[in-house]
Amino acid sequence: MLGLHYAVPWPNRELTSGRDQRRSPVHARLVGQNASFGARNGWERANVFAPPSQAPVIDYSWQRPDWVDWCAAEQRATRERVAIFDQTSFSIYLISGPGALAALQWVCAADVDVPIGRTVYTGMLNARGGYEADVTVTRTGPDHFLMVSSAATTVRDLDWLRRQLPERGSVAVVDASDDLAVFGVMGPRSRDLLASLTREDLSDNAFAFGTSRELMVAGVRVRATRLTYVGELGWELYVGTEEAIGVYDALCAAGAELGARPAGYYAIEALRLEKGYRAFGRELTPDVTPPEAGLLFTCKLGTDIPFLGREAVAAQRAAGIERRVVSVTVEHPTAYLWGGELILRDGVPVGQMTSAAWGATLGRSVGLALLGPGDGGLYAASWLDSGRYEVDLAGEVLAVTVGTRAPLAAAGSVAAPEARR
Repeated sequence: MLGLHYAVPWPNRELTSGRDQRRSPVHARLVGQNASFGARNGWERANVFAPPSQAPVIDYSWQRPDWVDWCAAEQRATRERVAIFDQTSFSIYLISGPGALAALQWVCAADVDVPIGRTVYTGMLNARGGYEADVTVTRTGPDHFLMVSSAATTVRDLDWLRRQLPERGSVAVVDASDDLAVFGVMGPRSRDLLASLTREDLSDNAFAFGTSRELMVAGVRVRATRLTYVGELGWELYVGTEEAIGVYDALCAAGAELGARPAGYYAIEALRLEKGYRAFGRELTPDVTPPEAGLLFTCKLGTDIPFLGREAVAAQRAAGIERRVVSVTVEHPTAYLWGGELILRDGVPVGQMTSAAWGATLGRSVGLALLGPGDGGLYAASWLDSGRYEVDLAGEVLAVTVGTRAPLAAAGSVAAPEARR
């Protein structure tokens, strides 16, 4: 880091030191598929896959980089056919014990007292109502739960959980991040791909969104959870690391007939932004609350169940908010945003981009921004709808469209946190 102090802070710059600390079981397969890797919490992760004829080298640029064409192909495969993502860098925690349900009901904003085999998307909030984590919780037994979080937050999450959970040993928390590989099978043909490798009924009636169960895939017992962070039909497969290579090879072989392709984290970023899905560390921070994030529906305020941050969230819902996370689409098709750019309303700064990428489905840059009138004024839909919006891209002011609805309508489902930061 010291040697980079005066280096150009390129967008998406990856460090060259401290690499290859943690590898997915299928890392060699990804190398063979021409992946360009980045690092997150020590994990080597495929950011994008280069065509066979090109070296998987990222060209850093302030403009639209060459690798966007590679990423766009992965996005189109996900939207139109099926893509296979290695998401092994997920943080995975096993939470169990006679006090597990009560403890999770306290630390989770959403109601996790669900039937066995159901998955809930929820935030973990602080006393101010701000996000300390953005996770999914799957109930795997009466007193057993599986929590999945982002790659970069393992130590942070475990510290937060252990400070909030009972001290008398009624709850056990085990970090299983190194024990399981995770493969995302996403896209309209994902059901067809998996159906060729299992005898399980994967129809909507038998395997609804938010369902999680163990099943046999390519002769290996895996946990399959129907979720999406890209806004398409899909499953996350949790596989023991010792059997991961066989399952991955089977997915790739079966997917070849369906036009499947491997896809990386750059594609995930663009796909989730087209659908307006939030990410911890970007849109969701300890200073941003569910009403500000547009995620009030994930809080169990309609029940009498207490949870950490409930009073703050309820008070803000009653009083109103001063800012709101909104979707932003750049009208100029060749402009390339990275996140952090200033947003103007009628020529006056009102916030900035929190995330941005080039969306292949929309054919332009898309992202999320945190906007508000400032000076203690309250946000309102009428305020958002009545303005003329622009983005300041390195001094060039470009027209943008903003709104609380995502540019691409959600596929009737709530996002799961995935492999984000």
